[in-house]
Amino acid sequence: MAAYTYDQFRKVLKELGFSQVRSRKHETWLLLDPTRPYRKATLKHQKGKTIPVDLFKNMLTQAGSTQEAFARILARS
Repeated sequence: MAAYTYDQFRKVLKELGFSQVRSRKHETWLLLDPTRPYRKATLKHQKGKTIPVDLFKNMLTQAGSTQEAFARILARS
Protein backbone atom coordinates (compact mmCIF):
# COMPACT_ATOMS: atom_id res chain seq x y z
CA MET A 1 0.00 0.00 0.00
CA ALA A 2 1.30 3.41 -0.95
CA ALA A 3 1.82 6.06 1.70
CA TYR A 4 -0.33 9.18 1.46
CA THR A 5 -0.19 12.52 3.26
CA TYR A 6 -2.92 14.51 4.98
CA ASP A 7 -2.63 17.17 2.27
CA GLN A 8 -3.34 14.56 -0.41
CA PHE A 9 -6.33 13.32 1.55
CA ARG A 10 -7.72 16.86 1.77
CA LYS A 11 -7.31 17.25 -1.99
CA VAL A 12 -9.23 14.02 -2.65
CA LEU A 13 -11.99 14.99 -0.21
CA LYS A 14 -12.48 18.24 -2.13
CA GLU A 15 -12.64 16.31 -5.41
CA LEU A 16 -15.26 13.97 -3.91
CA GLY A 17 -17.43 16.98 -3.01
CA PHE A 18 -16.64 17.31 0.70
CA SER A 19 -16.48 20.70 2.40
CA GLN A 20 -14.56 21.56 5.53
CA VAL A 21 -17.12 22.68 8.10
CA ARG A 22 -15.04 22.83 11.26
CA SER A 23 -11.42 23.20 12.25
CA ARG A 24 -10.71 23.00 15.95
CA LYS A 25 -8.87 20.10 17.50
CA HIS A 26 -9.46 18.14 14.28
CA GLU A 27 -10.87 19.09 10.90
CA THR A 28 -14.41 17.95 10.13
CA TRP A 29 -15.40 17.46 6.50
CA LEU A 30 -18.98 16.83 5.34
CA LEU A 31 -20.38 15.62 2.06
CA LEU A 32 -23.29 17.96 1.48
CA ASP A 33 -24.92 16.43 -1.60
CA PRO A 34 -28.63 15.53 -1.31
CA THR A 35 -28.28 12.88 -4.04
CA ARG A 36 -25.63 10.93 -2.10
CA PRO A 37 -25.55 9.41 1.40
CA TYR A 38 -24.46 11.64 4.29
CA ARG A 39 -20.74 11.31 5.00
CA LYS A 40 -18.48 12.85 7.63
CA ALA A 41 -14.69 12.54 7.67
CA THR A 42 -12.33 13.71 10.41
CA LEU A 43 -8.67 14.64 9.85
CA LYS A 44 -5.85 15.73 12.09
CA HIS A 45 -4.01 19.02 11.50
CA GLN A 46 -0.90 17.23 10.24
CA LYS A 47 -0.04 19.17 7.09
CA GLY A 48 2.72 17.28 5.26
CA LYS A 49 2.90 14.15 7.38
CA THR A 50 2.20 10.63 6.16
CA ILE A 51 -1.01 8.96 7.33
CA PRO A 52 -0.50 5.64 9.16
CA VAL A 53 -1.96 2.69 7.17
CA ASP A 54 -4.69 1.72 9.66
CA LEU A 55 -5.82 5.32 10.07
CA PHE A 56 -5.82 5.79 6.29
CA LYS A 57 -8.13 2.79 5.87
CA ASN A 58 -10.46 4.19 8.55
CA MET A 59 -10.51 7.61 6.88
CA LEU A 60 -11.32 6.02 3.50
CA THR A 61 -14.25 4.21 5.10
CA GLN A 62 -15.50 7.49 6.59
CA ALA A 63 -15.30 9.10 3.16
CA GLY A 64 -17.02 6.14 1.48
CA SER A 65 -14.14 5.62 -0.92
CA THR A 66 -11.63 2.91 -1.84
CA GLN A 67 -7.88 3.05 -2.18
CA GLU A 68 -8.18 2.50 -5.95
CA ALA A 69 -10.58 5.44 -6.34
CA PHE A 70 -8.35 7.55 -4.10
CA ALA A 71 -5.29 6.80 -6.25
CA ARG A 72 -7.22 7.55 -9.48
CA ILE A 73 -8.35 10.94 -8.19
CA LEU A 74 -4.81 11.86 -7.15
CA ALA A 75 -3.39 10.73 -10.49
CA ARG A 76 -5.70 12.95 -12.54
CA SER A 77 -5.30 16.07 -10.41
